[in-house]
Amino acid sequence: MPHRRILSVWFPRLGVDRLMRRMGDLNGAPFAVVREVGQMQVLSALCPVAQAAGLRVDQPLRDAHALCAGLITRAQNPQAEAAFLDALSRWAGRYSPWVAPQPPSSLMLDVTGCAHLFGGEAALITQLTDAAAAMGVSAICGLADTPGAAWALARYAGRGPVADRSGDAIDQEARATRSRAAKRRHWERGGTVPQGPASLHTAPRISPPGQTRQALAPLPVAALRLDTEQVAQLTRLGLRRIGDLTGQPRAPLARRFGKGLILRMDQALGAVPEPISPCSAAPRFATRLTLPDPIGLHSDILAALDRLIPRLCEMLRAKGRGARQVRLQAWRCDDTMGWIEIGLARPADQPERITPLLAMKLEELDAGYGIDILRLEATRTEALHSTRPAGHLDAARTARQQRDHGSALEDLIGRMGARIGLDAITRRHPASSHIPEKCARILPAAFSQSTPSGTWPHPPAPRPLLLWPPELVGASEQAHPPAQFRWRGQTHDLAEARGPERIAPEWWLDDPGWRNGVRDYWQVLTQTGARLWLFYAHGAALGPGWFCQGEFT
Repeated sequence: MPHRRILSVWFPRLGVDRLMRRMGDLNGAPFAVVREVGQMQVLSALCPVAQAAGLRVDQPLRDAHALCAGLITRAQNPQAEAAFLDALSRWAGRYSPWVAPQPPSSLMLDVTGCAHLFGGEAALITQLTDAAAAMGVSAICGLADTPGAAWALARYAGRGPVADRSGDAIDQEARATRSRAAKRRHWERGGTVPQGPASLHTAPRISPPGQTRQALAPLPVAALRLDTEQVAQLTRLGLRRIGDLTGQPRAPLARRFGKGLILRMDQALGAVPEPISPCSAAPRFATRLTLPDPIGLHSDILAALDRLIPRLCEMLRAKGRGARQVRLQAWRCDDTMGWIEIGLARPADQPERITPLLAMKLEELDAGYGIDILRLEATRTEALHSTRPAGHLDAARTARQQRDHGSALEDLIGRMGARIGLDAITRRHPASSHIPEKCARILPAAFSQSTPSGTWPHPPAPRPLLLWPPELVGASEQAHPPAQFRWRGQTHDLAEARGPERIAPEWWLDDPGWRNGVRDYWQVLTQTGARLWLFYAHGAALGPGWFCQGEFT
């Protein structure tokens, strides 16, 4: 059986290439794409001229202007870049029928059995990069037996010696040692670059079949798709290359850096399968309105929405779908774009449910010098099934009332979610557990169904409204409620006690909070009027004692 061959195509200047295809020749001026990070603007993509001027990705814009006064910048448009990457994935279908986009800037192709159609693997890569360059897009390819190895070769093969600023860097050693090391590092003063693991200049971007480990050994550990913190920790320990990691015992690495490091290593070396799933063409629900003159008033945008939203709802109803997330894009006359998004608590295809939510978010949309084009798209949809109550008249009326009540509640959740986010709105659902702190689950209200009344289990005794983790109570170690106890720095006198209600732990689970054994819960009323929920733990792995877990109101 032939080896599986994976081709990773990386577009390092995707944002710049997309804009330069539209802007044309800039007469050799440096050009960069800028994105916002908090309250700061940084460079996200650079043209070759800007890169040659000493600029780098993730550099603050103010520092870039100080180094290169003639820098031309444009704001990043992540949605347009994602659409451009999707178009490139369709274009790459000529080289393999199995193409999967990997946002934000790469493609993964399974070219097993395809390379001979183009004259071999090297010829395939040459044809792909030349065709991309003819379109004005720079592409770097890596070919290996696994997706992880191909990803690593595309980004890190062919680089120079790794420059580490770790704790054992040469400029942090003693002065005498530093002077001797400078003589050894003669290649930095124009000498011949040493071959072997110290250099990546001759590292190929095509790994021969069955030689993945040898191809990855000289690459830096960042080629394993690790996060920045893990890379810094490994570098401080002197593990700078993948070959240094593969020679280490796995158990200590997993204990110190987690199983994620071992998983990435196994994926790159082929010990763990990493399938490539090409995305099928999903139906698009979008409509656009091109304006004869730029607009910017709130009333003008609302008038445009009155034409766009009904058209979008007709498209959704024709396919039996309902919108769960809607995005409004506003293309300005200076070739920039602003957008707003809303989420709905229930799939909807009625304009009266979508229009108020978009109207609430319009204040966040910056019209700039004027809006030329408005585009409305349902970015996430779900199947919408119409329900028709059947039966007696009373049953139909009850079902209709329940449906109207549910719609009103979900519309309220959608309006609140437009202000604070849908994830911030939660509801409680019953859970199958007799443990007080586990008897309910907290789920997002927009993505869960409401619990019908009467389905909540009734506990044998009332439960407090306020519940917190058990807090130690200073009292005598006896099973009957004490006449006086100390809790939260105050002394309380007992007025009344009801109980006990005995609750046993879940013996099939090892819960650290229940290692003190069976609990006897009491409803305690103090002389000051506080109604507390105390329990006496009889002691199992831990000693016995009194604890407070809640308060009645």
